[in-house]
Amino acid sequence: MSEEKGIRAHLGGHLRENGMLLALLAIVAFFTILLQLREQPVNFLQPLNIANLFLQNGHVIILALGMLLVIVAGHIDLSVGSVAAFTGAFAAWAIVTLGLPVWLAVPMTLVVGGLIGAAQGYWVAYWRIPSFIVTLAGMLVFRGATMWMLAGQNIGPFPREFQFMANGYLPDLTGIGKPHGLTLILSAAAIMVLVWLGLRARARDAGFGIAPEPMGFFTTRMVVLTLAIGFVGWQLASFRGFPVVMVILVVLTVIYAFFTENTVAGRRIYALGGNEKATKLSGIRTERMVFLCFVNMGVLASLAGMIVTARLNSATPKAGMGFELDAIASVFIGGAAMSGGSGTIIGVVIGALIMGVMNMGMSMMSLGIDYQQMIKGLVLLAAVWFDIYNKQKRG
Repeated sequence: MSEEKGIRAHLGGHLRENGMLLALLAIVAFFTILLQLREQPVNFLQPLNIANLFLQNGHVIILALGMLLVIVAGHIDLSVGSVAAFTGAFAAWAIVTLGLPVWLAVPMTLVVGGLIGAAQGYWVAYWRIPSFIVTLAGMLVFRGATMWMLAGQNIGPFPREFQFMANGYLPDLTGIGKPHGLTLILSAAAIMVLVWLGLRARARDAGFGIAPEPMGFFTTRMVVLTLAIGFVGWQLASFRGFPVVMVILVVLTVIYAFFTENTVAGRRIYALGGNEKATKLSGIRTERMVFLCFVNMGVLASLAGMIVTARLNSATPKAGMGFELDAIASVFIGGAAMSGGSGTIIGVVIGALIMGVMNMGMSMMSLGIDYQQMIKGLVLLAAVWFDIYNKQKRG
């Protein structure tokens, strides 16, 4: 098989994964060009916008990571927005009202989120109540609980160490100043790790007798990703460096990617979503896997809630509105199947970034919220249609 045919076959077999990355690049290019053509040109890729992309959408990526596991297992969670609002209010109550130190209030809030996830997961896993009903009830319960806890008022402000997790930047330990030396070092390290992992994956496939992706495609993808990481790293280094939120997102992405791809428990969640009956007959405790997926979702929802609360420097009764829709949309745009059993962590991150870039680009174009909602809805519909079409074509 020639190199050209190999690349074509690989693209066809990985249409969903490749399409997501190309779509993200195309959307970025679209807004970059469109904003430059205005009467008053705006640089869409200026450092401040790149930093704001992660600061303003970090909670969506966090929620989407947990939502992926829930959806892969064949369920859904509609309560994450309300849970994020409630746990954010709980953290504010603990820090401001009770005066607890941040180092104690943060893990307490994570535990509260885990208990909420456990309560919902218990009804779904062991009583077989549809997750749609359980989490819809949770959405109403915790929205009301948030209003009750805050008594209709905002709580704030917060200590600087609590705000740091949402608005802070990594200090430059190198002492270089500008550009931010530590950011340049971390960007270079990320590029080297990316290339090493790619070469390692090719070598592993060859060792198992699996035909690796064509070298031409592999090289092109590595060059594109290297340029993208290098550009983002340089832009952030010329600004204030890496936001702390971005570091949290990278760490979580690496952990969850490793969990889903290299652990037995991660494989079992995918098997559960693919065929629950067969998975249970093979001796796997499917109820426990579902239960743990919801516990994990609750913990991540509490983390997202604290980040949003810290960024706003205030806990508000209306926080978390629509978070569940953005998280679910990110998962499906990222390539996860509605029926469960498939989806990748990297795909979800790309899906969330697509949502974030669209939100930022449309806002900079002064597009009304009504048009923004309609466009996002159409993009979600197109992503789900593409998934169904792709399955029918393969079948």
